[in-house]
Amino acid sequence: MKYKVLGNTDLKVSLICLGTMTWGEQNTQEEGFEQMDYAVEKEINFFDTAELYAIPPKEKTYGKTEEIIGNWFKKRNNRKKIILASKIAGPGLSWIRGGGSQYSEKSIESALHDSLKRLKTDYIDLYQLHWPERNTNYFGDLDYKHKENERTWNSFESILKVLKKFIDQGKIRYIGLSNETPWGFSKFLKIAEEQKLPRMVSVQNPYNLVNRSYEIGMSEISIREKAGLLAYSPLAVGYLTGKYRNKQMPKNSRLDLFYDNYPRYHNQRTYNAVDEYFKIAQKHKISLTQLSLAFVNSRDFVTSNIIGATTMKQLKENIDSINISLNEKIVEEINLVHENIPNPAP
Repeated sequence: MKYKVLGNTDLKVSLICLGTMTWGEQNTQEEGFEQMDYAVEKEINFFDTAELYAIPPKEKTYGKTEEIIGNWFKKRNNRKKIILASKIAGPGLSWIRGGGSQYSEKSIESALHDSLKRLKTDYIDLYQLHWPERNTNYFGDLDYKHKENERTWNSFESILKVLKKFIDQGKIRYIGLSNETPWGFSKFLKIAEEQKLPRMVSVQNPYNLVNRSYEIGMSEISIREKAGLLAYSPLAVGYLTGKYRNKQMPKNSRLDLFYDNYPRYHNQRTYNAVDEYFKIAQKHKISLTQLSLAFVNSRDFVTSNIIGATTMKQLKENIDSINISLNEKIVEEINLVHENIPNPAP
C-alpha cells in the first residue's frame, strides 16, 4: 500500500480508502465485515462513511452503515488501527433533523453524537460537511445561477467555531468538506486563517475519467493549500468497469437497482468515452477498472481514492490498482480521449 499525508496534519492515510456506502443496502453486515477484514489485510488504514448511508438515502437505512462499522470495531477491538472519516448530512432530507439547515451548533452536536454512538467510538478522525447549505452547484449541477437561500444558512465562521468546540473536546480530530465549490473551499480556508480557526484538510468530490472537472479550479487550491482531494466515484458508479458498455444492464448492479439516482452518467457521450478508455485498457493489457483507478491514484492533488465494491472480487481488483503504474504514453492516450470527449458526466 502507498500512503499520503492528510492535508497539513500528521496523519498518513492509505492512497486507497475503503468506501462503505453499500453496507446496509446492497451488502449485509457480514459482507461489510469481510470487506473491512480484507482491506486491513491489504494495509488500508482509511475508511470513509456518513450518517446518511446506506445509499441510496432512505429513512429506513439511515445510519445503517455506521452501525455496521461500529459493530466491527467492537468485535475486532481495533478502532485505533483505522483513520475514520464520516460526514454530517446537508439540508434537504426531511427525515434527518427536519430537513432544514444542518450546520448549526444544535444540529452538528446531535449528528456528531449520534454518529459516535453508532460507530461505537469516542472520536472521528475526519468529520466532513456532506454538501453545502447554501444554494450552489453540486451533485452534477452545471450553470450556476445565483439565488439567495429561502432559508437561513450558517456562516462559514459560525460552522468553524462549532467544529472547533468539538475538536477541543476530542470528539473530532480534523475537518473536511464534500461536494464543495472553489468559492466555498477558498472561503473556509481564508476564514480559518484569519480567525485562527480549524482549517479544512480535505475535500471529497467526484473525480474520474468521465468527470475531471476537479482539475479546473479545485486542484490548484488542493496543492497550494495542502488540502487534497478524497476522490469519490472513481469508477463513475460502475461505468468505468465496462459492465454497462453497449447499454448492458447486469442484474442487481447499482444501475439495475437504482438507475434514476445517477442521471449525470446516462448520456451517449459517456458511453462513447467509456468505449475509448476500454480500447486503451485492452491495448495495454489491463482491465478498464484498473486503468481508471490507477489514473486517479496518480494525480498529485489526490490524497486518497475512495473505492467501493459489492463483491469481494470487485474489492480485490480495486485494491490491486495500487500496483498499476501508467506510463507517459498511456496518459497521453487518456488525455487525447479527454480532449475529444471532455467531462461527459460532470
